[in-house]
Amino acid sequence: MVDIKKLIKEQERLAKKVSLKNEYGSIKLIGGVDQSYKGDKIISALVVIDAQTLDIVEKVYAVSIAPLPYIPGFLSYREMPVILEAFAKLEKKPDLLMVDGNGILHPRRIGIACHIGIILDIPTVGVAKKLLCGKEKGDSVELDGEKRATIIRTKEHAKPLYVSPGHKISMKNAVDLVNTLVKLPHKLPEPIYLAHRYADELREIVT
Repeated sequence: MVDIKKLIKEQERLAKKVSLKNEYGSIKLIGGVDQSYKGDKIISALVVIDAQTLDIVEKVYAVSIAPLPYIPGFLSYREMPVILEAFAKLEKKPDLLMVDGNGILHPRRIGIACHIGIILDIPTVGVAKKLLCGKEKGDSVELDGEKRATIIRTKEHAKPLYVSPGHKISMKNAVDLVNTLVKLPHKLPEPIYLAHRYADELREIVT
């Protein structure tokens, strides 16, 4: 049985630790992480690329049984354990991590990208494919009177991306970085695209 009230209290406590300041130096390695599912298993695929060439430097994965069902607003409690397991396998840690999910675009301002950023003490950016909360106003998503995400259309006729800072990075820098890392014809920024493709490949071989 999931104690939602306990999780909400923890989220409210963690949300106070989120920093939207650019707390990083040069970014040489960027990670992208995405998950795929096979039955009751979660497969976390993590790809690290060179920030300049966009070449893959390292890729790892981890598999685990989903610790709880999907509950909107609590995705990090479902996916973060296996993400951390994959991250621990990396020999070359990224200077920044892009997460398939939300940053501060969350009812309590603590989406999975924020949560991971705080736990790993690393700059993170959330890149979501669907709008789960907030209202679209122009190229922004607002929630509780605050801009929580920027809507980016990287490819004509494709659905938009919702970019929100996770931790140790500003909204502007998060958006600029995502735009810099889009390599057409891919709609997603390259770290997320490569992780997404790797996650799909792994689903075919994981038993």
